[in-house]
Amino acid sequence: MRLSRRSEVDPFIVMDVMEAARAAEDAGRHIIHMEVGQPGTPAPAGARAALARAMAQDALGYTVSLGLPALRARIARHYGDRHGVDLDPARVIVTAGSSGAFLLAFTALFDAGEAVALGDPGYPSYRQILKALSLRPVGIPTRAEDRFQPRPDNLPRDIAGLILASPANPSGTMLDRAALAGLIGAAAGQGAAVVSDEIYHGIEYDQPAVSALEITDEVVVINSFSKYFSMTGWRVGWMVVPAAMVRPVERLAQNMFICAPHAGQVAALAAMDCRDELDANLAVYAANRRLMLDGLPRAGFDRIAPPDGAFYIYADVSHLTDDSRAFAAEILESAGVAVTPGLDFDPLRGRGTLRFSYARATADIAEGLDRLARFMAARG
Repeated sequence: MRLSRRSEVDPFIVMDVMEAARAAEDAGRHIIHMEVGQPGTPAPAGARAALARAMAQDALGYTVSLGLPALRARIARHYGDRHGVDLDPARVIVTAGSSGAFLLAFTALFDAGEAVALGDPGYPSYRQILKALSLRPVGIPTRAEDRFQPRPDNLPRDIAGLILASPANPSGTMLDRAALAGLIGAAAGQGAAVVSDEIYHGIEYDQPAVSALEITDEVVVINSFSKYFSMTGWRVGWMVVPAAMVRPVERLAQNMFICAPHAGQVAALAAMDCRDELDANLAVYAANRRLMLDGLPRAGFDRIAPPDGAFYIYADVSHLTDDSRAFAAEILESAGVAVTPGLDFDPLRGRGTLRFSYARATADIAEGLDRLARFMAARG
């Protein structure tokens, strides 16, 4: 059977690492998971209880394509409470995870063959979704001294769009208001649409993240219940779009997805009011971050940009290897710690980088750091 050229996307390497770690666990080994960006905590108790009540009372069939009206209104209120933005709920669209939101945004904004810029290193699925939609991802090589974020003066020319992420994956670094406004303004100056990935909002340490909606309404903002709300497998996200974009996205959503999972939407609505439990999770990430910033350099991974948010540390290991995939496999085999090769995030320079996730329990992080230190000492 013939296959399209659009299907020839690269694998999501972290998923391959997860599979290798699972196989090692099936063989009886104890693996410390520093590879995947997934909270070790379940959905909030209030979310699970709300779903249990709904399952007893409701068939949980299709919702309207834009999402449960109550959830859209609650998300809009969230922007007022957190960012001081008076947001019309009509501009909020509930999606099948942030992945569904990226598909809808890229399809609604860009025509086949157009170029969309994104920072390298960056979330790998941006690039692969763009390729699958016959779009051209254009990487912006970022620098450690810029905390792995693009600058307005290094945006490519002739682009139709720009993807920004703050806090970013894999670096965890953030854009302050001036930097974010500068990038949005530079993109607008050449008629490029901006997609702001804000799925790690809520997981910040020293200062709150700035939403692009604080700067302009002419932007697509994407967020998710996966990270701060600890609901990765529930597959519920959202997007905020300019008013004129709502109906085009609605038509696409009707045909691509019908709707986001009803059960997930019920749980997500309740999760938004579980702040005490969620902030307790954040305290764990903060403790883990302190351990990582101390323990990784002690182990020999000392070329890092300290993260402002999310739960990742991106390390330059080019002095240790020129094959990060093989190095990650060696760490898994010898130390029993799963980490992600930088090739997932930067196809040109990722052979010399690794990403470490600290989203799991603090005891696991401490054990993982001890194993990494012993591995590096033995390696010489």
